[in-house]
Amino acid sequence: MKIFIRCGGVIRSGSERELIDEYLKRASGLVQNCGIHSIVEQQVDLRKFDSRAAGTRKLFEDISAGSQIIAMDERGKDLTSRKISQFIQSQSLDGCPALYFVIGGADGFDPEFIPNNARKWSLGSQTWPHKLLRAMLCEQMYRALSILSGSPYHRD
Repeated sequence: MKIFIRCGGVIRSGSERELIDEYLKRASGLVQNCGIHSIVEQQVDLRKFDSRAAGTRKLFEDISAGSQIIAMDERGKDLTSRKISQFIQSQSLDGCPALYFVIGGADGFDPEFIPNNARKWSLGSQTWPHKLLRAMLCEQMYRALSILSGSPYHRD
């Protein structure tokens, strides 16, 4: 199974970029222990789209059939780190080809264009800057994989 973190907007440099790169590097070091093929960030440049709807459609297009889609949304379900790790493990064991965690751009998603089969998750009920949310999600992916691999990183 592959894990994709698909994000609206491009972060080329700065402290958020450094955090994202660090947690993706750490997570990539754990994937083989967890039955995961790879974890990849996909940045989608939304500047060329003239509406939030068009940007939302672009973020969700070309997702391979059979994949699980998780739209990160402030109104989504809030899960613990352990629940996230259990979800990843169950999808891997069930033969899911890929998980797509999708983060909208600065203006979020147009709700009408989020696929009906997408799960909606939140990293808390607050509104987060999309750059910071991306770093937080990468950290949660590392944390989930560390739980699955038995690493001492996560503490209950």
